[in-house]
Amino acid sequence: MGKGGRKKGPKTTDRKPKVRDVFVGQPFEGLAAEPELIALREFVPSATAKLTLAGSDKKVTLGTVLPMAAAAFVRSDGEAFIGMQVQTRSSDISRDLGRALKWVLDAKPGDVLAVPDTLSEPGEGERLQDLLVTEAELDVELHQDFAWWLPEDADASGEVALSLERANSAIMPTERLGTGSYWVLAGEKAHLRWVRPESENLLLQALARLSAAGEIGLGEGSRYAGSFRAHGLLVPVWDLDTEAHAREWADGAAQLGTRLEGALKSLDTEPLNATERRSRDGLIGRQLTLR
Repeated sequence: MGKGGRKKGPKTTDRKPKVRDVFVGQPFEGLAAEPELIALREFVPSATAKLTLAGSDKKVTLGTVLPMAAAAFVRSDGEAFIGMQVQTRSSDISRDLGRALKWVLDAKPGDVLAVPDTLSEPGEGERLQDLLVTEAELDVELHQDFAWWLPEDADASGEVALSLERANSAIMPTERLGTGSYWVLAGEKAHLRWVRPESENLLLQALARLSAAGEIGLGEGSRYAGSFRAHGLLVPVWDLDTEAHAREWADGAAQLGTRLEGALKSLDTEPLNATERRSRDGLIGRQLTLR
């Protein structure tokens, strides 16, 4: 039989068209809690916050790190948790967290979701923006250790005990000074790390205006160190005197916040002058890497 006689009929398939996996650079955009979510994901060691679910009165707690870096679990007393700091992720962290949240709503005491669901088709599953009240802030509670992994009066054993010991030993002293604003004692250095909600361009202009005016610090013993990017937002960082306690910087941080808000508003009517533009160029070159 010649080639013409071997022609096949039209192909039929039940397969769904493949959805392109697109990286989401600002996964928490649209949530009022965006700065806090980024801080809890990136550098806050031990903290929890109750989530406000849309259309549901179920109780779920967001935690920085869960036992054995799990994506979600339900304690033996029935309290449900999802974790921010996990070892695997997809192209959209918000969808990973949304899938974990949907899982934990139906889980039973003792159930553990070891890793986020990153194998489902891209675009499948609800994101945090679909499941949370978008205008709700997070009431963050910091902890000195990870005892909150366990119900009161419960003792850890086995792998959980080992994970608890490792996690406790890695905690850096941290204090919350305001929304997305945290004092961190990192080894021999102390810092203020402040996740800001503004666009990077506007924030750099406002910081440049303060820098040119000599108003970018928190007071004596502080120095603007630079900034790093995290999940679509800019995080300015200040080096602080380690001899001063975190609460001693609270007033300075509040005053800096007021000056920064004023600088942001002034950009509507006053573009940067030559000195401020040079300051901005200097700030752009001071990018940091978190370790």
